[in-house]
Amino acid sequence: MSDLVIVESPSKAHTIKKYLGSGYEVLASKGHVRDLPVKRLGVDVKKDFEPKYEIMKDKAALVEELKAAVEKCDNVYLATDPDREGEAISWHLAYILGLPLNSKNRIEFHEITKTGVANGMANPRSIDIDLVNAQQARRVLDRLVGYKLSPFISQKIRRGLSAGRVQSVALKIVVDREEEIRKFKPEEYWTIDGKFIPKGSRKVFSALLHSHDGEKVQITNADEANKILEDLKDVDFTVSAVKHGTRKKQPAPPFITSTLQQDASRKLGFQSKRTMKVAQELYEGVSVSNIGATGLITYMRTDSLRISDEAKADAKKYIENEWGQKYLPPKPRDFKSRSNAQDGHEAIRPTMIDLTPDSIKGDLTSDQYKLYKLIWERFIASQMAECIQKTTQADIEGKGYIFKASGYYVDFDGFTVLYVEGKDTEEEKATELPPLTKDMSVKSKEINGNQHFTQPPARYTEASLIKALEENGIGRPSTYSATITTLVSRSYVERKSKTLYPTELGEAITKLMAAHFPKIVNVKFTAQMESELDQVESGNEKWVELLHTFYDDFSQTLKVAKEDMKDTKIELDSDKTDYVCENCGKPMVYKYGKFGKFIACSGWPDCKTTKKIVEKLDVPCPKCGGDIVVKKTGKGKIFYGCSSYPNCDFASWNEPTNEKCPKCGGMMFKKAGKVPKLVCGGECAKKAETK
Repeated sequence: MSDLVIVESPSKAHTIKKYLGSGYEVLASKGHVRDLPVKRLGVDVKKDFEPKYEIMKDKAALVEELKAAVEKCDNVYLATDPDREGEAISWHLAYILGLPLNSKNRIEFHEITKTGVANGMANPRSIDIDLVNAQQARRVLDRLVGYKLSPFISQKIRRGLSAGRVQSVALKIVVDREEEIRKFKPEEYWTIDGKFIPKGSRKVFSALLHSHDGEKVQITNADEANKILEDLKDVDFTVSAVKHGTRKKQPAPPFITSTLQQDASRKLGFQSKRTMKVAQELYEGVSVSNIGATGLITYMRTDSLRISDEAKADAKKYIENEWGQKYLPPKPRDFKSRSNAQDGHEAIRPTMIDLTPDSIKGDLTSDQYKLYKLIWERFIASQMAECIQKTTQADIEGKGYIFKASGYYVDFDGFTVLYVEGKDTEEEKATELPPLTKDMSVKSKEINGNQHFTQPPARYTEASLIKALEENGIGRPSTYSATITTLVSRSYVERKSKTLYPTELGEAITKLMAAHFPKIVNVKFTAQMESELDQVESGNEKWVELLHTFYDDFSQTLKVAKEDMKDTKIELDSDKTDYVCENCGKPMVYKYGKFGKFIACSGWPDCKTTKKIVEKLDVPCPKCGGDIVVKKTGKGKIFYGCSSYPNCDFASWNEPTNEKCPKCGGMMFKKAGKVPKLVCGGECAKKAETK
């Protein structure tokens, strides 16, 4: 007989098993095993929102395996992830497996190391029902919104659309920014930029015109700029004031979930989904040479900046050995978490400081190495001394005009020797002014007027949207990635490079929601809901009362919206086509069915004419000269074939092009991959096959 430990992930199970030894069996639930039904609401609104949970179809066999394992064991421990979702999974498992809900069988692993596993096993507790109820409240709340609102939006705009409590607000934030950009009217302004050389020096420095006769200069057009430039001709300049100072730059705190996603986006180009996938792998365990499977970082879903004393001591020792005493602050750094932080876990940090990124690079995938390096460097830097910069500000005066020059140099690099936080906008670059003293003569090398226009606010990137969601209290660390992924996958938002643009569809949904469901897309209301969910978690609010407060108002709003829009259908320009129905002459439009996009007559249901969408390449078939079209297999994989099939059997996985092979003159094909390349499909390919 042995004790059974149930975790969520198979890879985590493998790592934990190594630390627990032969007296334990470790199995994985592979996430949730029980949830609300897929094809119906599954919430009895009339019975205080009683959820109707079901064992998930794809988990039925796994549940039977777990039940059989429980029968053979003396003790069962539930070690799902240490957060709201993990607590709910443990609660569902306890119910399904017949475990006592008040038993001290719930354990948490905040890091998957020998110490972390030992600490977790030494501190079992009962399932926290307040945490479970907070998760249930969120799940039911989102189900009510999704199941009641999504069909309404689909009927009014397009089949298959969805609306979500958090995603709708996130979409509105993106749409509102686009509207700001459209309404923005650029204003012209000019600056007068001078380049000066101190007497007896060759070093040129720059300065910007600031004031004239004590009044700040504001230039709105070329005439004003030219008038000043004319007035500045042949003027003698002197240094009228010099101010030296010291600027101290503090390191950024260690990562929490949101800042990890932001910095990984800025520095590594990772989308949030990719970041969280890799972070999960680093937390659950990686096989490291001479050590074996071990978790490299602490739990990656956290909003707390708390760091253990042991981790601070390890960081201090490493910094002192690597860079010396002067790179340590006077005392270990503590960082204050946000007021609404749940503070359930430490900040994200490496579990073992001595496992430097480069020392284990060979054991990690490329993505794992990049993200681990980011986390490791950020944490170490957070415990290092500040960067000290020496600043100089100087006023250059001539004929009542004051030019201001500023510069700095790094006197002590401190934490910046290792890491500098990524920013959404460009930071000031270090520029050192030449030695300047009061009353020193300086010569103007050139003075120019430069035209500028005020710029609209920048569109959101994934990093800046996550920052906006966090600052507004929308969602929680674990939801940001899923929210953005949903917006992009449903074509409500387009990602171009790193920038997020709302689509016509996304804007139509937001407009409808703002008109008829203003609370759902209200930032403050959604933030208040998050706060109330936190109150449920802390045991200060009943989850059923929270749902009543929300749903009673929501259901009435939905009823009114249905009545107001009963004869309304929103048409999108992107759904219009150039086709005319061959049967009735009405324009044809794009429609969306269970098998995807197709073309149908706008006269439906009177006219039911439909067409398949055929995507043609501007490339002739190499066999018959006909059209080459894009096709899909039964499993959705794209290939290219002749439109004359079955009369012509040409087909290729690689995309045909109009390029000719320089050796044999055959058709060149674009072969997909990380770096697409052209390959010959003619005689060269045939010769290669026969070798």
